[in-house]
Amino acid sequence: MKGFLITFEGIDGSGKTTQAELLYKYLINQGYIVQLLREPGGTLIGERIRSILLDSSLTEMKPYTELFLYLAARVQICFQHISPALDRGEIVVMDRFFDSSTAYQGFARGLGSETVEYLNSIATGGIIPDVTFFIDCDPEIALARISAYPDRLESEGITFMSRVRDGFLKLCALHSTRFIRINGELSIPDMQALIVNEVLERFSIKL
Repeated sequence: MKGFLITFEGIDGSGKTTQAELLYKYLINQGYIVQLLREPGGTLIGERIRSILLDSSLTEMKPYTELFLYLAARVQICFQHISPALDRGEIVVMDRFFDSSTAYQGFARGLGSETVEYLNSIATGGIIPDVTFFIDCDPEIALARISAYPDRLESEGITFMSRVRDGFLKLCALHSTRFIRINGELSIPDMQALIVNEVLERFSIKL
């Protein structure tokens, strides 16, 4: 049986990482075989690329440089971890996947969603999430949650994050059967309950 790919998306500070981790722990506790991965990262090569992408001192990085670094990390994690896990029938929970590139680089950086989506299809080998949870949060609230030492993308500010959020909202409308919008201003337990219920219903996972 083919596995399930569940992805979490949202602007920085939205709470998506917390919800990805909570869903992973929930499913593990129910006895399922689950992989929890993040982008960029998840592999030795990917983590090294991540350190470059998030380095706040690299202010001269160009949008296409940024995009191709994300794509390089994506190739590695897809073929090293995601595809094999899905072939084994496992559940894969991802903290970010290709939709982040479409929102951040395609929409917010102005590189064009069609260009980014085409490159994503090459980088992933055609892998598409079964469901994507978009944790939607007001940029002012999200940025207030970020640490005192923001990384390169977190440092972009509210105008940039607003463009990213708008990009995610467009993706929700374009891919309405895959995307599920979750109010990121709800309490952590309330968000988790909505996400767990949706996963159980969508995949008919019987407890």
